[in-house]
Amino acid sequence: MDTKKEKLEDFKTAISSTVKSLSNSQKVEVLFGNQTIKSNQNSIKLPDLNYLGNKVNFEEIRAIADSKSLNLRFSNKKIFEKYQPDGDISKKLYNISEKIRCEKIGTNYFKGVKKNIEKFYKQRISDLDLKSSEAKILEAFENFLRIKFLDFKNDNEIEKKLRAYKKDLNDQFKAKISELRNVALDQEKFNSIISKLISDMSLDENVNEEEKRDEENDNNDKKSKSKDNEQNLKETKENNEEMSIESGIPDLDNETKDSDKADEELELEDSARPDLKKRNLKNLEDLKYKIYTEEFDEIIKAEDLESVEELSRLRKNLDQQLLQLKNFISKLANKLQRKLLAKQNRSWNFDLEEGLLDTSKLTRVIMDPFNSLSFKKEKDIEFKDTLVTILIDNSGSMRGKPISVAAICADILSRTLEKCMVKVEILGFTTKHWKGGSSREKWMKNNKPNLPGRLNDLRHIIYKSADTHWRQAKNNMGLMLKEGLLKENIDGEALKWAFNKISRRKEDRKILMVISDGAPVDDSTLSTNTSDYLEANLKKTVKWIEDKSEVELLAIGIGHDVTRYYNRAVKITDVQDLGDVMINQLTDLFVANKKTLH
Repeated sequence: MDTKKEKLEDFKTAISSTVKSLSNSQKVEVLFGNQTIKSNQNSIKLPDLNYLGNKVNFEEIRAIADSKSLNLRFSNKKIFEKYQPDGDISKKLYNISEKIRCEKIGTNYFKGVKKNIEKFYKQRISDLDLKSSEAKILEAFENFLRIKFLDFKNDNEIEKKLRAYKKDLNDQFKAKISELRNVALDQEKFNSIISKLISDMSLDENVNEEEKRDEENDNNDKKSKSKDNEQNLKETKENNEEMSIESGIPDLDNETKDSDKADEELELEDSARPDLKKRNLKNLEDLKYKIYTEEFDEIIKAEDLESVEELSRLRKNLDQQLLQLKNFISKLANKLQRKLLAKQNRSWNFDLEEGLLDTSKLTRVIMDPFNSLSFKKEKDIEFKDTLVTILIDNSGSMRGKPISVAAICADILSRTLEKCMVKVEILGFTTKHWKGGSSREKWMKNNKPNLPGRLNDLRHIIYKSADTHWRQAKNNMGLMLKEGLLKENIDGEALKWAFNKISRRKEDRKILMVISDGAPVDDSTLSTNTSDYLEANLKKTVKWIEDKSEVELLAIGIGHDVTRYYNRAVKITDVQDLGDVMINQLTDLFVANKKTLH
C-alpha cells in the first residue's frame, strides 16, 4: 500500500510540475479532491487521486489539469469579468467559450496537450446521458466550438444526440466564426463578440420554461409508478441482504484488479513522461513570445506603397548606383549562370524499355527484324524545380550603401536565376512606425498590461513574387531607397512569414537567403519585455526551420556575425563584398548535391 501511495504522490508531483510549466506560474497551487486552499495565490482544483478502491481516471486528471493550466495562462480575469453576460446558462456558455479559446491557443504549441484533452473529451461526451435541456445546450455548445476551433471530429452517435441544438447554434454563429478564430489571441475582442452572441440567444428564459414542463411530466410519471415500486423495493432489499455476504469476495477481487490496473497505468505514465518537464519547457519557451495585437500589421506589395511614377524615379536612382558595381557583379552573375547552365546540359539514359524511340538504333532493327526497339529518356535536372527566396532586412540601420547594394544584388540575382529557370522571390521586412505606432497606443489605452509581447506594427513587403517576371517587378526594387521606409526590424516573425510563403510552394527545392545587418531591434517591444525577447524568438525560429523542415536556410550578416543565429551563415565586413558572397553561396548550394536538412 505504501508503494501505491508513493506512486500516487509521484503522479501528483508530475501533474503539479506540468501545471506550473503550462500555466507559466511557479506559484500556482494544485489541489486534489477536497484539499483546501492554503494561500491566496492562484489555484487549480483537480479530481481526487486518493481513492484506490476503483480505477483512478488518470486521463481525466491529466486533461483537466492541461485545460485549466492553459486557462490560467491565457485568460485575463478582469477582461473576462468585464464582458460576462447575465443569466446562469449564459454564464456557463461564456465560461465554455473562454476555455475553448485558451485551449485553441495552447494546443497550437502543445500537440501532446491537444491529444490529452481531445481523448478525454471524446470519452466524456460519449458516456453522457443528456436528459435536461440545459445539459443538451451546454454540451452542444462546447461540441460546436470544439469542431470549429479545435478541428474535433464527432462520432455518428454524438452527432445524432446534438444535431438539433447545433443547427440553431450554427445559424446564430456562422457569420462570426471566422472573426472569432482571427481574434482568439485578443481576449477583449473575443469575449466581447461571444458575450453578445450568447446574450442574443436568450437561452435562460427559454430553458426555464422548458424545464418546468419537463418537471411536471416527471412528477406525473413518478406518481403513477410509485405504487408499483413499493413492493419491488421490499423484495430487492431482502434479496440484497441475503446476497451481501456472498458478493463480498467477488467485489474485493475486482477492487484488487482495479487497483493493480491503476498501478500498471501509473507505471506506464511514469515511464512515458520522464522528460515531461523538459519537453514542456522547450515548448513554453516558444510560447513566451506573444504578440500584443496583429490588428495594425500589414503584408503589402511594393507597388501598393508608392505610385508608378515614384517607383520609376526610385528605380532610376538605383540604376545610377548600379553603374558603379555593374561590371563587378555582372562577372559574378555570369559565373553563377555558367555553372548552372553547365549542369543544365541535356543528358540521356539509353537502352530503356520505354520512353522516346532511339532513332540511332533503328539501323539495328532494319538489319535484324528480331532485334527489339530501343528507347531513351532525358535525365532529370536536379535544380530546375527550385525556388530561391531572398529576405532583406529593411531596418533603419541598413540605410545608405547597405540597402542599395542589397537591392542591386537581389535585382541581378533575380535576372540571372530566371535565365536558368530558377524562380526567385524577393521580400523585405520592417515596421510601419518608430516607437510602437498604433499597437503601442492601444496598449497604453488598455492600462499598459505587463509584458505585452511584440508591441509594434509590422510591415512585410513583397518586392517580387515567385511567379512574377523580373521585368514586371524591376521598378519595385527602387522602393528600398525610399526615404522613411526603413524603420525597426523584428526578424523572427519576418522569417516565419517568409518560411510560410515558401512552404506553400510546389517546387521540390526551396532556398531561403536572409540578408541582415544585425540583431532584431524594436525599442517599443524591448522596453516593455525582456532584453533578449526578440533575439530569443529569432533563435528558436531558425532552429525549427533548420531542424524540422526541408527549406535550405542561409544568412549573410553585413558587419554583424549572424552565425550565432544560423548554422549556415557568412559575415561580411564591407558591403562591397555582398554580391560576391551572395552569388558564391548560391553557387556552392547549386553545384553541390541537394541537401536534406532533416
